[in-house]
Amino acid sequence: MDASGGLPPSPGDESGSGLVGLPATELAARVRAGEVSAVEVVRAHLAHLEAVEPRIGAFRVVRRAAALAEAAAVDASPDRASLPLAGVPVAVKDNVAVAGEVATDGSSAGRPIRATADSVVVARLRAAGAVVVGITRVPELCLYASTDSAGAVSRNPWDTARSPAGSSGGSAAAVAAGVVPLAHGNDGMGSLRLPAAACGLVTLKAGRGVLPGGIGADDRSGMAVNGALTTTVADQALAFAVLAGEEPGPLPEPGRPLRIAVSLRSPVPGVRADRAARTAVAASAALLAEAGHTVVRRDPVVPPDAAAAAMVRWLAGAEDDAAFLGLDRSALEPRSRTHARLGRWVRRLGLVRPGPAERFRRRTEAFFAGDADGPIDVLLTPVVTGPPPAARPWHERGFLANVTANARWGPFASPWNLAGVPAAVVPAGTRPQGWPLAVQLVGPPGAERRLLWLAGDLERRRPWRRHAPVFDPLPSPAAASRGASAARPR
Repeated sequence: MDASGGLPPSPGDESGSGLVGLPATELAARVRAGEVSAVEVVRAHLAHLEAVEPRIGAFRVVRRAAALAEAAAVDASPDRASLPLAGVPVAVKDNVAVAGEVATDGSSAGRPIRATADSVVVARLRAAGAVVVGITRVPELCLYASTDSAGAVSRNPWDTARSPAGSSGGSAAAVAAGVVPLAHGNDGMGSLRLPAAACGLVTLKAGRGVLPGGIGADDRSGMAVNGALTTTVADQALAFAVLAGEEPGPLPEPGRPLRIAVSLRSPVPGVRADRAARTAVAASAALLAEAGHTVVRRDPVVPPDAAAAAMVRWLAGAEDDAAFLGLDRSALEPRSRTHARLGRWVRRLGLVRPGPAERFRRRTEAFFAGDADGPIDVLLTPVVTGPPPAARPWHERGFLANVTANARWGPFASPWNLAGVPAAVVPAGTRPQGWPLAVQLVGPPGAERRLLWLAGDLERRRPWRRHAPVFDPLPSPAAASRGASAARPR
């Protein structure tokens, strides 16, 4: 199948406003200046959502009336001119609280309870002027690298035969299709970075403790962090500042060339990135070298006890979150029942221990400390080993099939959750089939802004297409012509 998924082109911005598809920074600037109202912005995005949602399945809940009321409140706010996200439509992943809505964590095994207050991250988005237009789909308990459940398979806007990955797959699909310029997600084993890679987006998994948590029972034993998915680095930097409770501002420049290590080594033995992914890393390394940075080959080591520690935390997370949410274990999907049962054994055996994670964090810090030639400022790696997984009902398959597929496709993400260090993903072109390519930038503790600055430098030197071609609300005339041709039913 071609990258269009064999579908007719999107109607795009049916409002004719030219607002849908703009970055969050530009939308907010227009609302702050009074050039356009927040209600106009949200109404235009809701129209685009209605047009494309049947083909991508990104949302569990669409908050039409509530979103328009929130937008009207932004317009009436005396602080509108100072709101960083004034009138910006956003989507929220279905595992944090949104006041008045039910968070299901992707499961039908619980009793629906409407939240009486926003989670901290949602409260900060709203305080900045953002408007929540909907709640995005996730796999059950946010455990898997595809987003599907009974009766719902979320699809990748770049090719609807492919998955937007997971677990923040609904959020990624919404951003890649231009439905919202910014969506909330979180990352415990790659759940922001894998969807970003699959859908051609920008994301940042912050280091441990940098952003507010509150994800499930205990942030997946400290591995999970909140974040955002965007189409530009400027939007990502803005989202990071808002979520961190900081005043947005320019990213500090490093003031010197960076020393960048390149590694293609997979943390999973016997699994390696395919040629396209390796080429994307090599091209990115060459671009950074041309920019004056020092590029060296260095492979961080992920010892067996660290890999095992990440796995046991992932297993325990299923049982912990099921208990936290009061879910009926017998009503879970078969793959999740097995996952939770293994998690109970892991807990009973006392396998979730701090030692391996602490040792791996020290090993990671030592890697970035470098050698006699100087520290390593950034590590450049692949994100995934190949094309996005097929969009299919993975929930009907067993635990082993899901775990094996996940480990083979996305092995490069989870070590940095265990170490608690920041890692970003940026687009790096497309595969021959038209699917997105991406690379991962990893840094030592506290390097979030350095990673964002470097991602911005890559964006300036190698701009990327911000939306999936067929769903692009604001394509250039040439791109629109190509998209319509590629999308012609066969």
